[in-house]
Amino acid sequence: MELATPIDDRLKDLARAFHAHGHHLFVVGGPVRDWFMGRPIKDVDLTTDATPDQVRRMVAASRPSAVYDVGARFGTIGVVYTVPDPSGGTFEATGSVEITTFRTEHYPDGTRKPTVQFGTSLDEDLARRDFTINAIAVNLLTGELHDPCGGRDDIVSKIVRAVGDADARFSDDPLRLLRGVRFVCELGFTLAEPTRAAMAAGAAGLDRISRERIASELGRILVSTRPAMGLRLATDLGLMEHIIPDVLPMRGMSQRPVHHKDVFEHTMGVVENIPAEAGLRWAALLHDIGKPPTKSVNHGTVHFFGHEEVGARMANRIMRGLNLDVALIARVTNLVRMHLRINAYEPSWTDAAVRRLIREVGDELDDLIALSRADVTSYRAEKVQAVNDRVDDFARRCRELQAAQDVARLQSPLDGDALMHLFGRGPGAWIRPVKDYLLGLVIDGELAEDDRERATELARAFLATGDPT
Repeated sequence: MELATPIDDRLKDLARAFHAHGHHLFVVGGPVRDWFMGRPIKDVDLTTDATPDQVRRMVAASRPSAVYDVGARFGTIGVVYTVPDPSGGTFEATGSVEITTFRTEHYPDGTRKPTVQFGTSLDEDLARRDFTINAIAVNLLTGELHDPCGGRDDIVSKIVRAVGDADARFSDDPLRLLRGVRFVCELGFTLAEPTRAAMAAGAAGLDRISRERIASELGRILVSTRPAMGLRLATDLGLMEHIIPDVLPMRGMSQRPVHHKDVFEHTMGVVENIPAEAGLRWAALLHDIGKPPTKSVNHGTVHFFGHEEVGARMANRIMRGLNLDVALIARVTNLVRMHLRINAYEPSWTDAAVRRLIREVGDELDDLIALSRADVTSYRAEKVQAVNDRVDDFARRCRELQAAQDVARLQSPLDGDALMHLFGRGPGAWIRPVKDYLLGLVIDGELAEDDRERATELARAFLATGDPT
């Protein structure tokens, strides 16, 4: 059996070096699974009977560019290779090779810190892994397959099945609950029934897991090819209650007669519609999170007044609670707050109105356009087309206005220093209204950005009367 990896020649050198010293080296887990499925192999995980100290000595034969400890207590050594680029340069192999000594793990009750024992067999090492599709190994030198848990059959059957006692697997590390969901949506597999039951029963175990680890797995689900499948499954199994409980009231919340789908299913449609980029998928998931607390019914019509502002605050809280990146939180919060703005656009809007929205949205303009397109999940093709036509027209006008001038960077012809010099006054709150008045005229196209003479006249009149007309 031959696995094609980004650094295949180096790995063969490495395997020969291990063999020369009486040790074995196996590709294990995800790379083997992906090879069986015809998926590209990116990161390479290896396992061996050699100790970490022996690994460090033997990797020198494969000409690594770096060797480092991934986790000494878990027996993992990281190796980075730089391989030739056909064009004459160099590129670094995707990810790093990680080599882990055979081990077993024992988790004392109530702890996520296992007791690790080295010096075990390959089959014992595979038996500690999460799912059968990841408990497969291939000898790098001989190509011999080791599959004691039936992972290859489960790959053929497209089943995600826990290794051994499912309850024990998820109790050992509850993050495996989310990993199982991720494999389902990444690979298009289904859960084996005993595994599914154990995941539902162990959902509360996620409360023991750090928010960062949960956010990482949820992020990978979001950018997968089947994010709605993963989100529905996480909700069905009771996992979402321990991740983002604010999602639960969205399910079953009617939006009729305006929308035929409930808030949850509409959200799933938006998540599926939008490009697979982390910020956009997070914004799609959270854009209507404010609807449940703002729902009202008036004369039989459902309303969600102010849900975008409430939702922005909730999105900020949710993402901070998951310890996500500050810049990502700010970006998503802004998109949730403004997600209705472009859908309100009409061709009758003046150029000034479009300029103002461009400035208000800032760097998220393209994101907001993408979210507006995705926010139409109707089954009616004519409705979808009408919204797309309107968004296309808005995007066209934005491009034309931005080509004529950098709308986002428009400024008042007179800055604070110029105004203080002009009126012989010191700094104070009086400056801001004058600058905003002049900037508004620039945005409206009534004042050139470099027309300081007319700006001086208008500023004098403004301060004399307090009337912007």
